[in-house]
Amino acid sequence: MKSETQRGSPKGDKRARTRARLLDAALELTREKGFEQTTMQEIAHRAGVSTGSIYGNFRNRDELFMALAERQWAPVVPELRPGASFAELMDAVAAATLAAMPHRQPAAVGALTFRAYALRHEDVRARFRDVMAAGYDAGAAWLLSMFDEQDLPMPPDVLVRVINSLVEGLTFQRILTPELISDEVVYEAFRALARPSGGSDP
Repeated sequence: MKSETQRGSPKGDKRARTRARLLDAALELTREKGFEQTTMQEIAHRAGVSTGSIYGNFRNRDELFMALAERQWAPVVPELRPGASFAELMDAVAAATLAAMPHRQPAAVGALTFRAYALRHEDVRARFRDVMAAGYDAGAAWLLSMFDEQDLPMPPDVLVRVINSLVEGLTFQRILTPELISDEVVYEAFRALARPSGGSDP
């Protein structure tokens, strides 16, 4: 009898399923015990695979945790029509930030505890920095593909960092204190970037 692989099923399917099971198990355990206390052996046991299966997908525990953090905290992606103004982009970012809140709320504790873990583990912090830097570079390039640089309120490499900081900060504050961070606060935070320096809406 032919094996599943021999019958033509892509070899990557099993690997992808194993990786997903490992990440699901890591998510459950880190929510129960925190990142510091979660071991590779526990993750493998919870996923129903051997410890060796982990190392077939991740070099070490920190790489697994980094993959988990990236999967659970997907980027906010605004919807923007062609030819939109920068002010319209800021409204679109605000709308996307608010739309992502229900999906991000269950992952908020994990996202915060991962950041605390990264602060105590330099290798993880450095990898997190590199992932963020790549995202900033891509975001700055996208801005320049959509707008002339003189139409932006600041250099694009700075602007993407400001926008990301607003998205992350507003997300955590909204989840923690929804009574204090209304939709209007979120929109106004981004609209401020589109206003002339020192000015206000006409």
